[in-house]
Amino acid sequence: MVTLRTRQIHLDFHTSPHILDVGADFDEAAFIETLQRGHVNSCTVFARCHHGLIYYQPSRFPAVHPGLHTNLLGRQIEALHRAGMRAPIYITIGLDEYMADRHPEFQEQNLEGRVGNRGPLDARWHKLCLNSPYLDYCYDQTMEVMDLFGDEVDGFFFDIISQGECLCIHCVRDMVTAGLNPESSADRRRFADDVVERYKRRFAQGILARKPDVTIFHNSGHVAATYRPVLDTYTHLELESLPSSGQWGYNHFPIVARYAQVLDKPFLGMNGKFHTFWGDFGSFKSPAALEFEVMQMVACGAACSVGDQLHPRGRLNGPAYEMIGKVYAEVEAMEPWTAGSVPQAEIAVVNLEAVGREDSRVDSAHAGVLRMLLETQQQFHYVDFETDWSAYKLLILPDRVCLDEAWAAKLKAYLTQGGKVIATWRSGLTPDGARFALDEFGVEAIDDAPWHPDYVTAREAFGTGMSMTEHVMYDTGYAVRALAGTRVLADAWAPYFNRAWNHFCSHQHTPPEEGRPAGYPAATLNAAGNVIYLAHPLLAGYRKRAPLWYKALFMAAVRRFIPEPMLAVEGPSTVQAVLHHQPNQGRSVVHLLHYIPERRGSEFDTFEDIIPLYNLPIRFRTDQAPARVYLAPQGEEAAFEYRDGYVHTVVPALVGHQLVVTE
Repeated sequence: MVTLRTRQIHLDFHTSPHILDVGADFDEAAFIETLQRGHVNSCTVFARCHHGLIYYQPSRFPAVHPGLHTNLLGRQIEALHRAGMRAPIYITIGLDEYMADRHPEFQEQNLEGRVGNRGPLDARWHKLCLNSPYLDYCYDQTMEVMDLFGDEVDGFFFDIISQGECLCIHCVRDMVTAGLNPESSADRRRFADDVVERYKRRFAQGILARKPDVTIFHNSGHVAATYRPVLDTYTHLELESLPSSGQWGYNHFPIVARYAQVLDKPFLGMNGKFHTFWGDFGSFKSPAALEFEVMQMVACGAACSVGDQLHPRGRLNGPAYEMIGKVYAEVEAMEPWTAGSVPQAEIAVVNLEAVGREDSRVDSAHAGVLRMLLETQQQFHYVDFETDWSAYKLLILPDRVCLDEAWAAKLKAYLTQGGKVIATWRSGLTPDGARFALDEFGVEAIDDAPWHPDYVTAREAFGTGMSMTEHVMYDTGYAVRALAGTRVLADAWAPYFNRAWNHFCSHQHTPPEEGRPAGYPAATLNAAGNVIYLAHPLLAGYRKRAPLWYKALFMAAVRRFIPEPMLAVEGPSTVQAVLHHQPNQGRSVVHLLHYIPERRGSEFDTFEDIIPLYNLPIRFRTDQAPARVYLAPQGEEAAFEYRDGYVHTVVPALVGHQLVVTE
């Protein structure tokens, strides 16, 4: 397994052919001095960009940038290596304007005949088909880079690794040859997935056969559960996630990182120094936002990579690296306590991508359960059906996890071994939605709930802390019938009527009719006491509106199965906390973060100020009483007590981030 450098820069260099002073100001000494001020120890540099242009000389291909008059890539690699830094090489795959202009037949074509995924006057790149001869060009150019730079090649970052449901002449021909139907979306998707897998295997095998110690990453802006079958073509994972973009947001990285933690590959987080996202020249992320994003990477067990773009003339921006350097200096100071440390988890959330039921790149149910668990400082992973579930006390099936026979059998075995399950809404149903896959859910499927909305009251024994009155459920639930022995934990109540054109009440929804049951329970506990079913899509609903009573219902279920979590913080819901073990040093390390985002502009959240917390009590489980507890990297001793398997201590001040260490 490779060891990743912890303080990386991803140095974009997508430079128009209309700019003719490329690399004119590049100076090795200034380049390295700026990176060193940024506390950088690895920098990804460009061989070929989305404009399709090459940044090294000589090349046997004619796509060398017309404004390039120096071997920019070669000089960058030599300078980085001389300074002890790694220099992975970037090569675009999915986008290439040079080849799209000269070979329009290499572009993807969709069902409507749109070519290259853009209109004729759109100011953006064309999408190339990875099943066309264009891929041979990409492979040959990659081999040329290996020929030219030989032992100096540290690794490759291949970008825009995706394939749409392409109907270009190459794809139609090959689908028909493979016995697939180009008129079928399912067949087109299957063929596209096969195209991407063939690309990954071809490039990985060709590169590693020549240089087995090279790192390889194929980037598509996300690490999905569908990567499982081809993980052997990756040496590591890079989690591109620029929160100041609608494509990602602040929920994306912590979800994907907690899935990457179970994939047995080293991984890094990648954000950007930009105020928005890539190509935002002359902008700067707020220092507080940069600090939070990087410290969240560290807390999730990731190495760090900050994205930047080099000016066409080859100059790095000094103030940007001063800002990066302040954060990376803190990361460097923490490395004795982060090297080899492993985030712990006792809760597993099933990744909806594993069943193909996600509703977006940042699935709404994923985001909802993320928020609830982060806000209550739980320790959790996202898992798929190849993960060993026996390592977790609790398994959560969020909103839409259907179960086929194999998955139902795995879940049954997990329950037999003592595991606990929380299922929300349609989770637990068979793929056709006809019934629950296991009797162990303790309920019988009826249909979508007839009332929208209905209302819920939690029974006192459920321990939600909710007041004993009806709480509206904005999101339509699923009607079930409790089986014999199943206990009802929360009741559902009907409104007078559903809102319609011919009868409605007030501004929004009809109030509950006094004492009128909805005809189905809102929450149940099965006879064995190991499955709680919650009838509403609480998780997606929490992501949309964040009703506190949604969280109260869900977290009451979590507390029933995990009454004594491995880590607890007596502080506000804005605190994030992650418990690590550092096995080689025999340490437990708690990462504490406190940063509060605001939606000041209409497009994305940001941070300006870091609000400190003082005298923050925490407790966390350890196998034995420690000899000492201290704050890192400061080295300040912390008073503590060890009771009932828990270290109890008080953090005097949490100013953004803090490590608490036991030895």
